Amino acid sequence: MPTTNDSAVTEFILLGLTDCPELQPLLFVLFLVVYLVTLLGNLGMMVLIRLDSRLHKPMYFFLSNLAFVDVCYTSNATPQMLSHFLSEKKTITFAGCFAQCYIFIALLLTEYYMLAAMAYDRYVAICDPLRYSVKMSRWVCISLATFPYVYGFSDGLFQAILTFRLTFCRSNVINHFYCADPPLIKLSCSDTFVKEHAMFISAGFNLCSSLSIILVSYGFIIVSILRIKSAEGRHKAFSTCGSHMMAVTLFYGTLFCMYVRPPTDKTVEESKTIAVFYTFVNPVLNPFIYSLRNKDVK
Repeated sequence: MPTTNDSAVTEFILLGLTDCPELQPLLFVLFLVVYLVTLLGNLGMMVLIRLDSRLHKPMYFFLSNLAFVDVCYTSNATPQMLSHFLSEKKTITFAGCFAQCYIFIALLLTEYYMLAAMAYDRYVAICDPLRYSVKMSRWVCISLATFPYVYGFSDGLFQAILTFRLTFCRSNVINHFYCADPPLIKLSCSDTFVKEHAMFISAGFNLCSSLSIILVSYGFIIVSILRIKSAEGRHKAFSTCGSHMMAVTLFYGTLFCMYVRPPTDKTVEESKTIAVFYTFVNPVLNPFIYSLRNKDVK
């Protein structure tokens, strides 16, 4: 639906994952099941960590925060996407689109640094076990868990404001299943230079900085593990961080090509497939990754 220069956009139309009517009911059932399993797995993990005194440790404190972020992340778009599968009207208000875009960016950044905090926790536990309780005190844990939220929601707000200060006069049809930055930029008829470069800088900086913390932490961890003489000791040390390594690989593997390239028609189309992974696949798999590879949670 094209708009004129003198008309303000009051709502957007989300094209969703597919325009094939025959697939809509099937996709509704599929994503409903995935969403319910995600809620059950992550909320169950949070309740278990809360109730079981054996899990009142820094590692599980960060894990419960990661589960909370995953629940919020997938709940930001899934209910609306499910309703659109069964509805002829696939619109979202301008304010609703802003809120959805903001929350997605904020939670994405929060997860970056929550995973980094978890890597640091594993580094201290393995490389400096005698001073672990001092270095990972309650105050330190709360600070490490609070920073991702404060930073994520601050930078997310800045990025969302830059996006919605653009003028949308070409169309109000978003080629995505939620209000994402790249397809919104494609709709703008104003200069997107500042927004695009701010997005690339933010994505590059946050990807590199959070991943650097993780890689450096695991570099020291690997060196420490290799110094352990017994095979059983090496296996035990590695098992404490193996699940986190799997989650990091899964999360970052789907993100590198999402926000670090110009939004063309091809990349916007590809971003929908990538978004399915970090919006649905990662949150549903994380509880299984951490529970199946962790004897305490089992």
